[in-house]
Amino acid sequence: QVQLVESGGGLVQAGGSLRLSCAASGSIWRINAMDWYRQAPGKQRELVAAIIRGGSTNYADSVKGRFTISRDNAKNTAYLQMNSLKPEDTAVYYCNFRGLLTTTLEFDTWGQGTQVTVSS
Repeated sequence: QVQLVESGGGLVQAGGSLRLSCAASGSIWRINAMDWYRQAPGKQRELVAAIIRGGSTNYADSVKGRFTISRDNAKNTAYLQMNSLKPEDTAVYYCNFRGLLTTTLEFDTWGQGTQVTVSS
């Protein structure tokens, strides 16, 4: 069983920065994809940033140039560095990891979510 623990959320003023972390625990053979999503009140959950094992990244247009996703494969951890934060970035942020427990058994696990609030 894989568990994800998120940290780093909080309250920040517009223009400020936060760094989110998501650490996986459990008997993991390999993590292929690490994604960050967010969900604002009354809105659907949306993909913010994604990174695959080889390091290729993808970002939502709304965060390009402001957010940076990275990963530490040795620590089974993903990070989301968020700079120049805007009030519209306010949401609960979730990490999602997909990979393999064994050579054939896959997993797809979500974190519990961490609140990010940006005041104007």
